[in-house]
Parts: sequence; C-alpha cells; structure tokens
Amino acid sequence: MRIKEIIVVEGRDDTAAINRAVEAETIETHGFGMSEKMWKEIEKAADKRGIIVFTDPDHAGERIRRKIKSRFPDCREAFLPRNEALKNGDIGVENATPEAIREALSKARFTEADNCGDFTSEDMEAAGLIGGQGSRSRRELVADALGIGYGNGKAMLSKLNSYGVSREEFYEIIRSIDHSCDQK
Repeated sequence: MRIKEIIVVEGRDDTAAINRAVEAETIETHGFGMSEKMWKEIEKAADKRGIIVFTDPDHAGERIRRKIKSRFPDCREAFLPRNEALKNGDIGVENATPEAIREALSKARFTEADNCGDFTSEDMEAAGLIGGQGSRSRRELVADALGIGYGNGKAMLSKLNSYGVSREEFYEIIRSIDHSCDQK
C-alpha cells in the first residue's frame, strides 16, 4: 500500500512502524520539540503532497495533533484505537501491527471546512453514546469503526459533525454494534 501524502508522526519508532506497514514518507515532530525547520518541512509537504497527522492515541499525541491542525487545518487525520497501540503498558503508534496501521490510514479523514454535520446530542443519546451505562464503550466502538479517535460525548459529537460522517454511515455502525451485542 503506497500513501501519497506525507505522514506526520512523533518519532523514529513511529516511522519504523509506518514503514513496516506501508510505503510512505514521514516527518517526525520529536514530541514537543517542534523546531522551525520541522514546521517548514510540514508546510512544504502540505503544499506539495498533503499531510496525514498520525500521532499516538494519548494526551501528548492529541496536543501535538492540535498544534499541527491549528497551522494546517486542511490536513487529513488518522487515528489508531488505544487498544491497537498498547504494548507492555506503553502506548504509541510504534506498538501497532502493520494491519492496524494500514486500517487507520485507510480511514484517514479531512475535517470538513464548514463543520457540515447535523448530529445532535439527541442523536448521541438515542444511539446510547451519552447519558447511559456503557456509553463510553459504545463511543469507543463507534470511534474505532469510523477511524475518528475516541472522545467524550461532547468531543464525539464534534468529531461526527466535523469529519463528514454521514447519517447512513453512523447508523450502519450503530446497527452493527447493536447486532454484535445481541449475539452475546
């Protein structure tokens, strides 16, 4: 699998994991040590080929992602489910299998410029994603299926609306989750 865009990751171990999974170029942020040289590299990549932000599914990774998104709002984002990034208590892209990395990259999304979604908190509640027992685990399942990264209820609603998730796609996933729960 060849990735056209340049993938922005946190470090060299992430680059190694990406290279085991796909054919792609990366730019490393080196955590929060984001130099002016690195910013210029990202800017050049964004202008020429586009970028995919693919940071660790932890607090530090989210902070780095937000910094990059604030400068490059037109980038795509890929999210790795936490359980796919965990190894011996360490969380990071470098711990993911090649299959999990390919899956996350295949689900990379743009943020819709006009925040076009029309999901409401009522939709979230009706789908069992807020306000009830098990809502957190249901949000995790939905986030993983959509490839949009986990968030609390408010963050999930924002992600549904800003990543261009269609109602059809959303309800198909909800039906799938409900069906698998019925099977247990």
